[in-house]
Amino acid sequence: MRHDKFHGRVESAGRTCEASGCDEAGEFRAPRSRSASFDGPPDHRWFCLDHVREFNARYDWFAGMSADEILAAQSPIAGWERETRAFRPTAGIDEPPRWADHADPLEAIARRARMRKPTQHRDGRMVSAADRSALQTMDLPLDADLRALRARYSVLVRRYHPDRNGGDRSHEARLQKVVEAYQLLRKSFARP
Repeated sequence: MRHDKFHGRVESAGRTCEASGCDEAGEFRAPRSRSASFDGPPDHRWFCLDHVREFNARYDWFAGMSADEILAAQSPIAGWERETRAFRPTAGIDEPPRWADHADPLEAIARRARMRKPTQHRDGRMVSAADRSALQTMDLPLDADLRALRARYSVLVRRYHPDRNGGDRSHEARLQKVVEAYQLLRKSFARP
C-alpha cells in the first residue's frame, strides 16, 4: 500500500470503486458504519475521487441518533471517560499477560511475575515510592548504597550551589530537590 501526495489517496492494485457502474480505481476510504466491530475499527468502502466527494457531501455521522446521543457525542470529553489500559491506576499490571506480545507463553508469565515482584535495595529492604522518586532525583540506580549516594550528592551540590557556579541562582530549585532527596535517602539507608 502506498500513499500518494494527494491527501487520503491509497493506491492498491485491483481494487475498484464500489459505486454502482463505476470502473475507476477505489483509492479513497469511506466508512460503512459508525460502530466498531469486536476486533477493531469499522470496515470501509472504497471509492474513486468523484464518488468519495459525493459520499462526503451527503454523509451525516449523526444520522439515526437521538438529541441526547448527539449532545453526548459533541462533548469535548467524548470517548475520554473510559480508562484505557495504560492510564488505569494499576497500568494493566494486574491483568493477564498479552500473549500476542510474546513468542513463548512462559515468557509472558515470567514478565508478569517480574512486574509484580517488589523492587528491593541491595540489603533486601523494599524500595518505597518516595525512595524511588529520590533516587531518580539523584540520578542513581535502585541498588545504590550510602557510599554512592554521598558521592553523587557531592557532585550535584558542586554543580548546583550558587557559591560553586559563579553566583548563578537559577539552579536553586534543583539544588533544593537534591538536598531533600539526599536527606530522605540518607535516613532510609540508615534504617535497619
